[in-house]
Amino acid sequence: MAKAGYPTTMAVRALRAADVAFEPHLYAWQPHGGTAASAAALGADEHAVIKTLIFETDAGAPLCILMHGDREVSTKQLARVVGAKSVAPCDPAVAERHSGYRVGGTSPFGLRRAMPIYLEASIAALPRIYINGGARGFLVALAPGELVRVLAPTLVDVAIA
Repeated sequence: MAKAGYPTTMAVRALRAADVAFEPHLYAWQPHGGTAASAAALGADEHAVIKTLIFETDAGAPLCILMHGDREVSTKQLARVVGAKSVAPCDPAVAERHSGYRVGGTSPFGLRRAMPIYLEASIAALPRIYINGGARGFLVALAPGELVRVLAPTLVDVAIA
C-alpha cells in the first residue's frame, strides 16, 4: 500500500492506521513563508490551509490548536476555554519536544506526546482542508470530518481575523 513520492511520516502512518483517505501535496517549503506560501504553491485558499500550533498553559501543560491559515488565535479566549490563567505559543525547541515534529512540519496526527487538541469550529464546516503531513513542504488534503473522527478535538471559537 506504500505510495512513492512523499514521505512516510508519523502523521502518514497515523492516517493510514485510521483508514483516512487523503491526498499528499508536496511543495517547496519556505522559511517564514507560513500558510500564505503553502496556499499559493498549491493554488488553495489560505482559509482552508490549517495551521497546527503547539501552545502551553501557564502551568507548562502542552496543547495543540488547529487554526485557519488566515486567522490568529486569541490567547485570552483559548485560556478561558482550557481553564488556564494564560496560554502562549511554545518556543520552537519546546514545541518540537512536545510534538515530535520540526516547526513548519507539525501535524496533529502522530504527535509524540498525547495532549488535548482544539479545533477552530468553523474548520469542521469546510468541504476540504489542507493540513501538515508531518514534514516541511508536505501537506495532506482530507475531509475535515475525518480529522474530527480520528482526533476527537474539542471545538472552540478562538479565531481572530
